[in-house]
Order: sequence, then C-alpha cells, then structure tokens
Amino acid sequence: IPLDPLPNLIDQVYGRLLEAIIDRTLLPGQRITQNELADRLGVSRQPISHALHLLHRQGLVAESGKRGFEVTQLDPQRIRELYEVRGAIDALAARLAATRVKEDAAARAQLESALEAGRAIDDHAPLARLIALDVDFHSAIYRLAGNSAIEEMIAPQWPHMRRSMATVLAELDYRDSAWTEHETIAAQIFSGNAAAAEAAALAHAQTAGRMTEERLRATDVAA
Repeated sequence: IPLDPLPNLIDQVYGRLLEAIIDRTLLPGQRITQNELADRLGVSRQPISHALHLLHRQGLVAESGKRGFEVTQLDPQRIRELYEVRGAIDALAARLAATRVKEDAAARAQLESALEAGRAIDDHAPLARLIALDVDFHSAIYRLAGNSAIEEMIAPQWPHMRRSMATVLAELDYRDSAWTEHETIAAQIFSGNAAAAEAAALAHAQTAGRMTEERLRATDVAA
C-alpha cells in the first residue's frame, strides 16, 4: 500500500523498512535496491535513500554493489554482548521499579496493562505482535523505574533486540516461558521486593540471550 505523501515521509519509509527487517519480511542477507523499494512503497528514491542510510548507520543494512544494500546478518556474539548489557540494565530497572511501585500509580497501571496484554497471547498471534508486546512490557518497567537514562541508553539497541526476539519468539514453547518469567518479574515488582525483582529480571535476560545466541549459531551451522 503506497504511503501517504506527508512531510515526515522519510520517517515513514524508515519505519516501514525497519519493521520489515525486524519481522523478517526482508530476510538477513537479502539484497535490496532503491528502485525496488521505491516501487514497492510508491515513493521516489530520495526518501528511500535517506532511510537506507539511517539503517546503514544503525548496522541494519550494509552496502552491496552499485546503489544496492543488503540486510545484515545477526551476529551471535554481538547479540550475546547486547544481552549482557541489557541484563544489567533490566536488573537495575526492575530494582528501581520495585522501590517506586507505590509512588507512581500511572506507571504501575501501564505495567499491569502490558502484563494483561501478554496474558491474552495465543498460538496464532503474529510475530510482530509478540515482539511489540514484549517491548511494551519491558518499556513499562523502564518507565516505572523513574530513571530516564535507562530508556535513553536502551533505545538505540531496540532495533537489534527486536530482530533477535524474532529468532526465539517464533518458537511456541518459548513464548509461554518468556511470559511466565515476565509474570515473576512483575509479581516481585508489585510486591516491592527489589532484590527479587532484580534477580528475576537478570535471569530472564540471561536466558533470552543464551537461547538467542544458541539459535543463531545453530542457524549458521545449518546454512
């Protein structure tokens, strides 16, 4: 469906391409050209070019041939490193959230809403929806933590994290276990148990990182 010719057309194109990379509509290693994308989105090459260069700076696409790009592969080692950092950030966020849960009713309600949405997931939920709900849950914890630096630090890494989520959330078993872990984290936050919330959040990130890395390495071997 062609995009509306609004002033923020570059942002629209960037957002559309980013989502296509995350939900694997554009697969890792797939070559894409400005002309092809312009035709598919019904726009000129200029916003396509700007959007691709934004994605290139983020490491989501790489130059490939004359005027071409390709979607970058997910690097298992890089993902492990990101999850190590995210584990520390998520642990801090959960601990802070548990200390503020009685002070910030609006942020608590946002976390409760994110948790409720996760409970409604079924086996037919599309991958894009699963990723969005997972991000919503963790973002709600960051907000309840009350430290804006947490969100500022994690924001540039979300595109890579969301790509990696697609690797494991495609598995039905992990969908259930991930939200069971989310329930545990939230329960400790709501009870005000900062130490337990911190430990649960760290364990969750470590499990997700390990599973993602293993899945990516297995995919590389199969290829």
